[in-house]
Amino acid sequence: MRLVTRERLTSRGLTCVADDATLVVSELITNAIVHSGGRQIRLTLDVRDGVLRIRVHDGVPGPRPTAQCPEDDAENGRGLVLVQEIARSRQGAWGVSDDGATTWCELSLVAC
Repeated sequence: MRLVTRERLTSRGLTCVADDATLVVSELITNAIVHSGGRQIRLTLDVRDGVLRIRVHDGVPGPRPTAQCPEDDAENGRGLVLVQEIARSRQGAWGVSDDGATTWCELSLVAC
């Protein structure tokens, strides 16, 4: 999915956001696999009105994940914190659908 994301953005002339978007996609997909059992996961990339919208849908309703800082010696648990910080740095936002099955992130393309 990282390669697909990078290729789609690069082909649209959005190389300026490709690194950040690729990392966001990687973290959201990893989160979906870990928490849904890796069933069918759908990635959607949409560019509209100067915003890149990334959505990862795992089809499994459940508790809404939150970005929490893990202990310093923890080996995982930083993915959504990274997504949150990338979104902030790009004047964007991130969140989870009410049913917990879709996690999304929006990145502004103004700097592109």
